[in-house]
Amino acid sequence: MRSAFQEIYAYRELYKNMVKRNLRTRYKASFFGFLWTFINPLLQLVVYSVVFSSIMRMNIAKFPMFLFVALLPWIFFASATQEATNIIVSNSNIVKKVYFPREILPLATTTAGLVNLGLSFIIAIIALLLFHIPLRPSLLALPLVMGLEFIFTLGICFLVSALNVYFRDIEHVWGILMMAWFYFTPIVYPINIVPTKYIKYIFLNPMVTLTEAYRDILYYGKFPYFPGLGMFTLLAILVLIVGYMVFIRLAKGFAEEI
Repeated sequence: MRSAFQEIYAYRELYKNMVKRNLRTRYKASFFGFLWTFINPLLQLVVYSVVFSSIMRMNIAKFPMFLFVALLPWIFFASATQEATNIIVSNSNIVKKVYFPREILPLATTTAGLVNLGLSFIIAIIALLLFHIPLRPSLLALPLVMGLEFIFTLGICFLVSALNVYFRDIEHVWGILMMAWFYFTPIVYPINIVPTKYIKYIFLNPMVTLTEAYRDILYYGKFPYFPGLGMFTLLAILVLIVGYMVFIRLAKGFAEEI
């Protein structure tokens, strides 16, 4: 593992360039360009405010923000992992011809997603103030939760990016899985509406712990449940190790398969 860090560090310029390229190409040739990083979450917030205050009224105070602070991290997770499924195949030209640590590809994708999430939270924090939701000391825990989500997401990205080289259906199956996973995570609904008999099972979904942590920090203004985050930390590290090991094992045959 140490040698892997050393090799990635040796190729740090390539890693930085790939992150920048990912961020630039998201809105390439569009009029507003990188500003869409801010415009997208802002427009989403406007839509949720209109829909859930006028059409689908929810019995939750300031529901658009209740939804928004949980949706942003979900978008990061879903977008990064979905993009990672095809990251090796779509870069087949350099994978075949140039030597570099292959793990840089999913790492750069996940890092770009994290940067985008951080920028989106700027809009979220401004929106919290506009909705008269005060910022509290719990905000200090936000970087910790973002870091844990990054570790978990990176592990998944390693896994799906490697598997999709050998089983191309992974890309399509993952999209369906993400759709189902979204509805099994309390993003558009509060966790207290889940029947009591299912509560112990819903926390088997690791994204529930993350969603509740973000909501505690930003919407409720309290520190997250740290014992739960501790368990999630162990899971995230395990997922990262397993994902990385599978990636390294399968990476030897990438050039032949693509």
